[in-house]
Amino acid sequence: MAEQSRLVVLAGPTAVGKGTVAAAIRDEHPDVWYSVSATTRPPRPGEVDGVHYHFVSDEEFDRMVAEGELLEWATVHRVARYGTPRKPVEAALAAGRPALLEIDLQGARQVRETLNRDGGPEALFVFLAPPSWEELVRRLVGRGTESEEERERRLETARVELAAEAEFDVTIVNREVHDAAAQLVALMTAPSTDSEA
Repeated sequence: MAEQSRLVVLAGPTAVGKGTVAAAIRDEHPDVWYSVSATTRPPRPGEVDGVHYHFVSDEEFDRMVAEGELLEWATVHRVARYGTPRKPVEAALAAGRPALLEIDLQGARQVRETLNRDGGPEALFVFLAPPSWEELVRRLVGRGTESEEERERRLETARVELAAEAEFDVTIVNREVHDAAAQLVALMTAPSTDSEA
């Protein structure tokens, strides 16, 4: 019962494949509740509002922050804001479902701070790492969704994000999506006692 309502926070550098791993979990493990973040950035091709993100205006995001509706929020890549709506996370955990937050490094830090301050649910913080820096660069360039300027900004951000690995409870190296997803699900459904890793 209570040990099934585990909150797992997945973070890692830009382009490491967090979204792809989370999507594999969503497709293959419908028992895992997956948080859908709110964002002020426009949708990328193929993204669906309410499935990939809740796409909101700057004004709506301001309202959500002011009314305490976000578990965490941050400005990412100095451009768009992202945040995790609080109520759906709390409802999933109360229903006894393992819950996954796939967020950026700033957001993971805020969740840890919020849970420590508010005495929230136990959470396991998982860092998704690339097999190598070269592979991370290849993935970012290969997806072709950013301009050259945006790519450079994201690579600069990724260098900083990689240095934060030690802040996490567990590291999973994303060599292959389904393997990384299986490792993450195993952590999510394991009894939440004693040490992790």
